[in-house]
Amino acid sequence: MTQLKSQSGANLISLQKVQQNILSTPVQFSEYTIIIIKEDEGIFYSDFGTFPFKGPMMLFATPLQLIYIKEIDTIQYDILQFHGDFYCIEYHREEVACNGLLFNNVYIEPSLKLELIDQAVFDNLKDQITEELSNPAPSDIVLKSLLQLFLAKSSQIKTRELEKNTDSQIRDDEMERFKNLLDTNFLTLHKPSDYADLLRMSTNNLTKRCTKYFKKTPSQLITERIMLEAKKQLHLTRKSIKEIAFALNFKDEFYFSRVFKKFTNESPQSFRDKTGISIVADLYR
Repeated sequence: MTQLKSQSGANLISLQKVQQNILSTPVQFSEYTIIIIKEDEGIFYSDFGTFPFKGPMMLFATPLQLIYIKEIDTIQYDILQFHGDFYCIEYHREEVACNGLLFNNVYIEPSLKLELIDQAVFDNLKDQITEELSNPAPSDIVLKSLLQLFLAKSSQIKTRELEKNTDSQIRDDEMERFKNLLDTNFLTLHKPSDYADLLRMSTNNLTKRCTKYFKKTPSQLITERIMLEAKKQLHLTRKSIKEIAFALNFKDEFYFSRVFKKFTNESPQSFRDKTGISIVADLYR
């Protein structure tokens, strides 16, 4: 593994070539994680989602997501990781457009299918990152520039992929409406039946159509949407745990902490300690 560490020993950015499946059992990383697969196939488990894949492919995970890979073939891959303290995707969202596209989106698959020409571009970027990390005194500026280019290129391809899928996939307007309703009301409406009533359909019909369209049940999406907001509040603000619990409409911080830990296997404070508080938290103070 080639990596850059902070003075405290935390991993800021690293790139490793994996010869055996170290993700065969569930694991959580404090860093943003990109799994780069050349030709193997398998199933990627990310929190409650299940995503079959076949290389060349990249898979994306946010800090402290519970992830693992069940392989169909013997699998080899590269893992690129970076800490939010090293490169804040929210702060650089205009340059890379990856927050909500590659990471932090509960509605789309956390994967990116690569063409051979794209694979060659990322292979070149990986070589440059490895070369810089191998220097006795690697440059933060160079590494951040290479990472920014890596993410920007990934976002460009993901946008192209989504546009292509939109053209070929039969659009379910009611499920798109459900998505909008969830984004608007997730703080106050926590049951699938609440959204079924707004859509004037049965809860069973909502579940069937949602599972087919988003490959997740309404309950999964509701929970993930609330937890996504909780993670953002913990990482992107300096609000106290009590303030965040109140903002998310939990009855108290203790109940919020229990729900958060059940979903992430970490307490809110532990999540904040491991992921850090982003520089974005100080922009609006």
